[in-house]
Amino acid sequence: MQMYSEKDVDSSVLMGKRVAILGYGSQGRAHALNLKDSGHEVVVGLRKDGPSWKKAIADGLEVAEPNAAVKNAAITAFLTPDLTQEGLYKDIEASLNTNSAILFAHGFNIHYKQIKPREDLDVFLIAPKGPGGLVRRQYQEGHGVPCLVAVEVDCSGAALNLALAYAHGIGGARAGVIETTFAEETETDLFGEQAVLCGGATELVVAGYETLTAAGYQPEVAYYECMHELKLIVDLLHEGGLKKMHEFISDTAAYGDLVSGPRVIDEHVRNKMKKILTEIQDGTFAKNWIDENNQGQPEFKRMMSEDLNHPIEKVGSDLRSRMDWLEN
Repeated sequence: MQMYSEKDVDSSVLMGKRVAILGYGSQGRAHALNLKDSGHEVVVGLRKDGPSWKKAIADGLEVAEPNAAVKNAAITAFLTPDLTQEGLYKDIEASLNTNSAILFAHGFNIHYKQIKPREDLDVFLIAPKGPGGLVRRQYQEGHGVPCLVAVEVDCSGAALNLALAYAHGIGGARAGVIETTFAEETETDLFGEQAVLCGGATELVVAGYETLTAAGYQPEVAYYECMHELKLIVDLLHEGGLKKMHEFISDTAAYGDLVSGPRVIDEHVRNKMKKILTEIQDGTFAKNWIDENNQGQPEFKRMMSEDLNHPIEKVGSDLRSRMDWLEN
């Protein structure tokens, strides 16, 4: 493993160079403000009639239409949703400076060849391992969120140094920047989302809730046991791994974990995970997701509606409304 820290970064390579941030969502806002606060020249590229234009101006940032924003930029960062980036790249390609660099926070479009960059451009990735709100908050508190760095094309011979300077500018070098590849970042990110963090965890929660309510237990009690208390465990895992979790749960809970966890996540589940990973690696998932978008997302919308109308959502909403300490 190659990890870079602040002492490994020459931040001067980015000084005096213009950075265009395309998009002003969670990551876009965090990157733009952190870079600006680090002393770098930043312009945000947005549609003038879009909802974020006034917000970026109110935040004290220079804002321009995308084609104008990327002119004279040394780095153009694509921080819009994945499936908007191909069209955006085609729109602004002719305006990109010769021998400049394009940056991504997720490797989807480069790895699956939805974007085929102009041959004179450096292509690299800086992927913070946390949402934009956390990237901004940690920076303001003098800390940072760890990042991944990958260089796909190095025309200039200095792409890695420039990428690390960018990571330093958003606070990532404070926590460490691990070198990877576009393939590894993309495939592990998609797998983590699908099998564990989003797909796996939420389906496990819902399955547990359904098992308890089908057995006659109160929905509210099932909600507390299967969803509400999950945060307590995740916080322990986040802070200190399995060791800290076992230190702070009861011996009864620990014994139940050790004897029953492997019965839930058994060989059948592990084989399903391998199948999911294979579909990510061979491009099946990417093709299906791109096709779904091209058709107007009918199946995506149907599944989302089904998910959000599950009884656990009604029970959870009612219970959370009584928890005035929660951020809504």
